[in-house]
Amino acid sequence: MTKLIPLLIFILHVVPLSAQQTVGLFLNDSLAFNGYTLLAPNSSTFTYLLDNCGEVVHTWPSNYRPGNVAYLLENGNLLHTGRLNSSFNSGGSGGRIELIDWDGNLVWGYNYSSATFHQHHDVEYLPNGHILLIAWESHSRAEAIEAGRNPNLASNNGLWTERVVELEPVGANQANVVWQWRLWDHLIQDFDSSKANYGVVADHPELVDINFETGGINNADWVHINSVDYNPALDQILLSSRSLSEFWVIDHSTTTEQASGHSGGDADKGGDLLYRWGNPLAYGRGTANDQQLFNQHDVHWVEAGLLDAGRIMAFNNGLGRPAGNYSSVDIVEPPLDENGQYSLEEGQAYGPDFLFWTYRAQPPNTFFSANISGAQRLPNGNTLICEGREGRLFEVDYLGTLVWEYVNPVRSAGPAVQGTNITNNDVFRAYRYAPDFPAFEGKTLDPQGPLELNPLPSDCVIYGNPVSSAPAPEELSGVRVLSNPVEDEVLVENETGTRLRLQVFGLTGQRLANAWVQTGLNRLLAGTWPKGLYLLRVDDPESGRFFVEKIVK
Repeated sequence: MTKLIPLLIFILHVVPLSAQQTVGLFLNDSLAFNGYTLLAPNSSTFTYLLDNCGEVVHTWPSNYRPGNVAYLLENGNLLHTGRLNSSFNSGGSGGRIELIDWDGNLVWGYNYSSATFHQHHDVEYLPNGHILLIAWESHSRAEAIEAGRNPNLASNNGLWTERVVELEPVGANQANVVWQWRLWDHLIQDFDSSKANYGVVADHPELVDINFETGGINNADWVHINSVDYNPALDQILLSSRSLSEFWVIDHSTTTEQASGHSGGDADKGGDLLYRWGNPLAYGRGTANDQQLFNQHDVHWVEAGLLDAGRIMAFNNGLGRPAGNYSSVDIVEPPLDENGQYSLEEGQAYGPDFLFWTYRAQPPNTFFSANISGAQRLPNGNTLICEGREGRLFEVDYLGTLVWEYVNPVRSAGPAVQGTNITNNDVFRAYRYAPDFPAFEGKTLDPQGPLELNPLPSDCVIYGNPVSSAPAPEELSGVRVLSNPVEDEVLVENETGTRLRLQVFGLTGQRLANAWVQTGLNRLLAGTWPKGLYLLRVDDPESGRFFVEKIVK
């Protein structure tokens, strides 16, 4: 009997590794958006394309780990950032930008790095083939103090501000700088009247207070921008500052000279901030209670043609929330007026003061990534979310129901064995591309097996996306909400002459009302609802038409 003990121990040790799932695909529901997910693990020099069953269909090599993002372009090239050794030693460090063709050949590679500047985190591919990047810009301690920095906040390592640069790729390894914006040109301070940039911070929301700190005293990486996005319809750029917990919009229609000043461009504000949101305390028009973003990442406009197009989505990491650490994906609607200007009342903070849509887990603290991470609205209205620190990718529908889930199995040593207690498998972001994405035309995308080693048997099915030649349903006319904002009841007037279904959803996905309404005036009790924003949807099941409105209580 004693001779069997070592064998039993060996069996007990091995079986859980092959029987207990820790990585790879956990869920692929038929309601998930079918496509191909681009995965560039932070610790790997390989970028993978996965189908919805978690099987590899294509791989790109690089000599560099990502620094930190990768995108698939319509022409089939991979836009990949690379991490170089640098004196700029902070999270998100990059320094190199590459274009790699479908077959893994380097088409173009360029290092944007020196002793005084260094690309980091993110890039953006522009419609004209140019590339926007964000870069740290180093200033000495003496320069920072002369610009109005409080000496007690000034690091011995100096101060890093930020620049946005537009590159035109040239040849195989060169680039022209065709446009530039520098934060250094748009600062204000109320600390020392004898120094540059002195003024009243609250009177100048278009400028950034050089002494506003949330990232820690003596931190050279003061602002820590971690994403850049471009809106071609507005010709504007969106930047996310993790350290200040807010995002900024700047004008791209300027020349470089205009971008260094305070006039010129379509908005005639030069390179000053056109809009900012998330933490009004940063510009003296709010308190800590008004803060809505907490160390966020991946702030971007929802693309045209998608649900909530034109609104701004952010992965709100939630580090330091007063209610406890938890992450969310939030959407806000910028306050653009009829002239395309961002509305701002005198002495007030930029709105809105509520979220248009949000995803939070239930309970909230079961979803948390202290850094990195991102989210993407998909063509079917679902949202792909990258919980970066955990290497977890998952998809939820508009109401927050989980429909797809995958855990990255790749660490610095390569793909892990299924059943491994996975760590250090973080992912900066992930993106899903539709099967008809132009990059896939004429390409072979045969499944090559799961990315993890020793995978479990799978009965996963690839579901097709619904295809219909019918036009999108027309919005339902003849329905009006008569009380908005609401107090104790919502008044809905139905003049369609037919019986309609009414539903009200909270932004965390819970359904608060589900009723059928008749022709005429209908009352819906709302006295027990907490203050906040809700979505009202009224459907005519027979015609497929619908009515949607946000309501505020």
